[in-house]
Amino acid sequence: MSSTEQTAERPGERPSRPARLTAAAAVAAIEALALVAGGLYVLVTGITGDPDSLTQAVTGGATLVALGLIPGLAARGLLLRRGWSRGPAIITQIMALPVAWQLLQADSAMIPAGIALAVLAVTGLVLLVSPATTEALEIGRRGEA
Repeated sequence: MSSTEQTAERPGERPSRPARLTAAAAVAAIEALALVAGGLYVLVTGITGDPDSLTQAVTGGATLVALGLIPGLAARGLLLRRGWSRGPAIITQIMALPVAWQLLQADSAMIPAGIALAVLAVTGLVLLVSPATTEALEIGRRGEA
């Protein structure tokens, strides 16, 4: 009997979700909320303000909102313990690292945002590749009987 089967509450049920998996979902959800909020901000200020290019403002805002759906869906998938969700969540963390680096290179108030994003991305990566997360998502166990 595997350790997964031993810790199940009832026969046939999966064990409870590990805290690392819940934390990884929270990281992805925070990133999703930040992308959607940033996109809505760009959209609203682009439409109500006096942007250099309304088309660029709307396109940029809509793109950020659409990109926010990726970690949002990944967060939901992680909470529901869907194996597919780890891939988009990892890609989101990897993509966040160069953005954090660019924010850290700025001579402005964006440096704290860069630090926060870097910490969030590294934390997310560590949580997503942990053995507890891999086991909870049943990654690598597809061919076992």
